[in-house]
Amino acid sequence: MKKKYMENKTDKDAWREKSIIEFAYLVKHIAARFAMRLPSSVFFDELVSAGSLGLIDAVDKFDPSKHVSLKTYAQYRIKGAILDELRSMDTYSRSMRKKIQDITKAVKAVEEQKRSSATDEEICRELNVSLETYHDMLTNIHGASILSLDEFIKTKQNDTSSKTRFQSGIKEEDNPADSFDREEIKHTIVQTIKTLTEKEQMVVSLYYYDELTLKEIGEVLSLTESRICQIHTAVLLKLKARLQDYFK
Repeated sequence: MKKKYMENKTDKDAWREKSIIEFAYLVKHIAARFAMRLPSSVFFDELVSAGSLGLIDAVDKFDPSKHVSLKTYAQYRIKGAILDELRSMDTYSRSMRKKIQDITKAVKAVEEQKRSSATDEEICRELNVSLETYHDMLTNIHGASILSLDEFIKTKQNDTSSKTRFQSGIKEEDNPADSFDREEIKHTIVQTIKTLTEKEQMVVSLYYYDELTLKEIGEVLSLTESRICQIHTAVLLKLKARLQDYFK
């Protein structure tokens, strides 16, 4: 029996090592896609390190009975690990957080009054700033840190782990309560996105679903990378404003 156990363990260890080597390329590929969207303050090696841990975790926890390929599961876990690492980097300054708070409050005030999506001009009037200043604020917020849709997605228990991300599709555990909460969040976000302008929806789709960079989106929409950056940041702050009440 001991001999059989050792043989099984040896086979499992060999499969584990082979799988990690086979899918190691996914780590650099996914990390590179993230790196193209992030400020220079985030080092590529940090993304690779986090992604590597995600790959190892995927191999160790892989369950063929879930009817999901190891490659698909590994991609999910690698992305999740990198996102968790990015979320742990709290690089916002106090002044930057105030700008985010001010814009969020302005969006909420305008939309509560008019019961429809706030335009840039209306937000500017609420903030009492020029359109140019507002766009500069959006650019600075985006460049200061990692701003992502995932940063604003959490459960009612304030869980922002990768398991409950908006984009998550594979779950480690089939917990009915977590599943219901996740589906409720998805529904709320989808309905919120539908209220955005056509251009804003296009940016969200190209960035989060097609995984294009801001520069690539600019080429598709015939806009500068800087303008796409501003639209992306504005969208996230609008979503933050509209989802605040839900997550209280």
